[in-house]
Amino acid sequence: MEPEQQVLLKPIAIKVVIVIAVLWLIKGLQLAFSWRLGIYGVYPREIEGLIGIVFAPLIHGSFEHLFSNTLALFVLTTALFYEYPKSAKWTLIIIYFGSGLGVWLFARESYHYGASGLTHGMMFFLFLIGVLRRDKPAMAIAMIVFFLYGSMVWGVLPTKEEISFESHLFGALMGIICAIIFRNKDPKPPEKKYSWEIEADKDETIEMDWDDEQPPK
Repeated sequence: MEPEQQVLLKPIAIKVVIVIAVLWLIKGLQLAFSWRLGIYGVYPREIEGLIGIVFAPLIHGSFEHLFSNTLALFVLTTALFYEYPKSAKWTLIIIYFGSGLGVWLFARESYHYGASGLTHGMMFFLFLIGVLRRDKPAMAIAMIVFFLYGSMVWGVLPTKEEISFESHLFGALMGIICAIIFRNKDPKPPEKKYSWEIEADKDETIEMDWDDEQPPK
């Protein structure tokens, strides 16, 4: 990684760490003061449940639940803002609120909370946009993300009753929609060529010039 890239990456990573630290603080305070934060999750088709669209991603049922989301949040959010700075903010907003709204409209009648909708949305976004753009950095990140978190594909299907697959599903749908909408919002990096490619281009140009100079037979 070039020094300029490291300079750009560091402040992004620090901001993501701060956000994750806030999630851990919320969970610590919940445990320390026995707060019942689950009631601030999304409860489908109830007016009171709309508040969960804002607060549900900040709430986790257990430290195990939060821990399982922590590394994914760090990796995926950092990759999102690093590789797609112009579309990252809107992508995150759409996934955040769009997944919550989808849960409120269509999910089972239960409290839904946790940041898994965000992680699924960002994973699907980063993978699909890499496939659509097909430039080298985007495709590299897409492959890395899929290698690390490709198992999230199965998270959109109902498995355990206590797991909100609906959050995963609508997060993934929002990520797919954002990848299609914003695929051209960030400019593609200039195509880098290796020295052997440059030499091959020169040889090809010389051959073409030589052919042009030959008199017709």
